[in-house]
Amino acid sequence: MAKSIIYTNKAPQAIGTYSQAVKVNQTVYLSGQIPLNPNTMTLVDGDIRAHITQVFENLRAVAVAAGGDLTDIVKLNIFLLDLGHFPIVNEIMGQYFSEPYPARAAVGVAALPKNAQIEMDGIMVLQEQEYH
Repeated sequence: MAKSIIYTNKAPQAIGTYSQAVKVNQTVYLSGQIPLNPNTMTLVDGDIRAHITQVFENLRAVAVAAGGDLTDIVKLNIFLLDLGHFPIVNEIMGQYFSEPYPARAAVGVAALPKNAQIEMDGIMVLQEQEYH
Protein backbone atom coordinates (compact mmCIF):
# COMPACT_ATOMS: atom_id res chain seq x y z
CA MET A 1 0.00 0.00 0.00
CA ALA A 2 1.39 3.37 -1.07
CA LYS A 3 0.35 5.87 1.62
CA SER A 4 1.39 9.52 1.66
CA ILE A 5 0.49 12.51 3.78
CA ILE A 6 -0.80 15.60 1.98
CA TYR A 7 -0.01 19.08 3.30
CA THR A 8 -0.40 22.58 1.93
CA ASN A 9 0.01 25.98 3.55
CA LYS A 10 -2.88 27.19 1.34
CA ALA A 11 -5.32 25.47 3.71
CA PRO A 12 -5.52 25.67 7.49
CA GLN A 13 -2.95 23.59 9.31
CA ALA A 14 -4.25 20.68 11.36
CA ILE A 15 -5.50 21.78 14.78
CA GLY A 16 -5.14 18.31 16.26
CA THR A 17 -3.55 14.94 15.76
CA TYR A 18 -4.49 14.47 12.11
CA SER A 19 -3.28 15.26 8.58
CA GLN A 20 -4.97 17.56 6.09
CA ALA A 21 -5.34 14.50 3.85
CA VAL A 22 -3.97 11.01 3.39
CA LYS A 23 -3.46 9.50 -0.06
CA VAL A 24 -3.59 5.74 -0.48
CA ASN A 25 -2.89 4.74 -4.07
CA GLN A 26 -5.39 6.86 -6.10
CA THR A 27 -7.76 7.54 -3.20
CA VAL A 28 -7.41 10.66 -1.06
CA TYR A 29 -9.15 11.00 2.30
CA LEU A 30 -9.71 14.71 3.00
CA SER A 31 -9.93 15.68 6.67
CA GLY A 32 -12.68 17.96 7.86
CA GLN A 33 -12.34 21.62 6.99
CA ILE A 34 -14.02 24.44 8.87
CA PRO A 35 -14.09 28.08 7.69
CA LEU A 36 -10.62 29.00 8.94
CA ASN A 37 -8.50 31.52 7.12
CA PRO A 38 -5.27 29.57 6.46
CA ASN A 39 -3.14 32.67 7.12
CA THR A 40 -4.61 33.66 10.48
CA MET A 41 -6.08 30.31 11.63
CA THR A 42 -9.19 32.19 12.75
CA LEU A 43 -12.76 31.84 11.49
CA VAL A 44 -13.43 34.09 8.50
CA ASP A 45 -15.60 37.13 9.01
CA GLY A 46 -19.00 37.28 7.41
CA ASP A 47 -22.23 35.36 7.21
CA ILE A 48 -22.88 31.69 6.56
CA ARG A 49 -22.25 32.22 2.82
CA ALA A 50 -18.72 33.42 3.55
CA HIS A 51 -18.18 30.44 5.87
CA ILE A 52 -19.42 27.89 3.33
CA THR A 53 -17.30 29.45 0.59
CA GLN A 54 -14.18 29.34 2.80
CA VAL A 55 -14.75 25.65 3.55
CA PHE A 56 -14.94 24.86 -0.19
CA GLU A 57 -11.79 26.92 -0.80
CA ASN A 58 -9.96 25.04 1.96
CA LEU A 59 -11.08 21.68 0.55
CA ARG A 60 -10.01 22.76 -2.93
CA ALA A 61 -6.53 23.77 -1.69
CA VAL A 62 -5.98 20.34 -0.13
CA ALA A 63 -7.41 18.56 -3.19
CA VAL A 64 -5.00 20.46 -5.46
CA ALA A 65 -2.08 19.68 -3.13
CA ALA A 66 -3.02 16.00 -3.49
CA GLY A 67 -2.85 16.24 -7.29
CA GLY A 68 -6.54 16.66 -8.05
CA ASP A 69 -9.38 19.12 -7.70
CA LEU A 70 -12.87 19.25 -6.25
CA THR A 71 -14.15 17.49 -9.36
CA ASP A 72 -12.33 14.36 -8.16
CA ILE A 73 -14.39 14.19 -4.94
CA VAL A 74 -16.63 11.12 -4.97
CA LYS A 75 -18.08 11.48 -1.44
CA LEU A 76 -18.70 14.71 0.46
CA ASN A 77 -19.86 14.92 4.07
CA ILE A 78 -21.37 18.15 5.36
CA PHE A 79 -21.88 18.90 9.05
CA LEU A 80 -24.09 21.88 9.95
CA LEU A 81 -25.10 23.43 13.24
CA ASP A 82 -28.29 24.67 11.54
CA LEU A 83 -29.82 22.47 8.84
CA GLY A 84 -31.79 25.55 7.80
CA HIS A 85 -28.58 26.59 6.00
CA PHE A 86 -28.76 23.54 3.75
CA PRO A 87 -30.32 25.43 0.78
CA ILE A 88 -27.42 27.91 0.92
CA VAL A 89 -24.95 25.00 0.94
CA ASN A 90 -26.65 23.61 -2.19
CA GLU A 91 -26.53 27.00 -3.92
CA ILE A 92 -22.82 27.56 -3.21
CA MET A 93 -21.95 23.92 -3.93
CA GLY A 94 -23.40 24.50 -7.41
CA GLN A 95 -20.65 27.07 -7.98
CA TYR A 96 -17.94 24.50 -7.21
CA PHE A 97 -19.40 21.29 -8.67
CA SER A 98 -21.25 20.32 -11.82
CA GLU A 99 -22.96 17.07 -12.76
CA PRO A 100 -22.28 14.31 -12.09
CA TYR A 101 -22.24 15.41 -8.45
CA PRO A 102 -20.45 13.45 -5.73
CA ALA A 103 -22.34 11.28 -3.29
CA ARG A 104 -23.12 13.35 -0.23
CA ALA A 105 -24.42 13.35 3.31
CA ALA A 106 -25.60 16.35 5.33
CA VAL A 107 -25.86 15.99 9.08
CA GLY A 108 -27.07 18.37 11.75
CA VAL A 109 -24.68 18.47 14.70
CA ALA A 110 -24.66 20.07 18.14
CA ALA A 111 -21.14 21.56 17.97
CA LEU A 112 -18.07 21.85 15.75
CA PRO A 113 -14.42 22.80 16.42
CA LYS A 114 -13.78 26.49 17.17
CA ASN A 115 -17.55 27.06 17.28
CA ALA A 116 -17.76 26.84 13.48
CA GLN A 117 -21.19 26.61 11.87
CA ILE A 118 -20.09 24.18 9.15
CA GLU A 119 -17.50 21.49 8.48
CA MET A 120 -16.94 19.32 5.41
CA ASP A 121 -14.76 16.33 4.65
CA GLY A 122 -14.57 14.05 1.67
CA ILE A 123 -13.04 11.27 -0.32
CA MET A 124 -11.58 11.81 -3.76
CA VAL A 125 -10.27 9.42 -6.36
CA LEU A 126 -7.53 10.70 -8.64
CA GLN A 127 -7.35 9.86 -12.31
CA GLU A 128 -4.68 7.28 -13.07
CA GLN A 129 -1.60 8.90 -14.54
CA GLU A 130 -0.54 7.78 -18.00
CA TYR A 131 3.19 7.33 -18.36
CA HIS A 132 4.91 7.54 -21.72
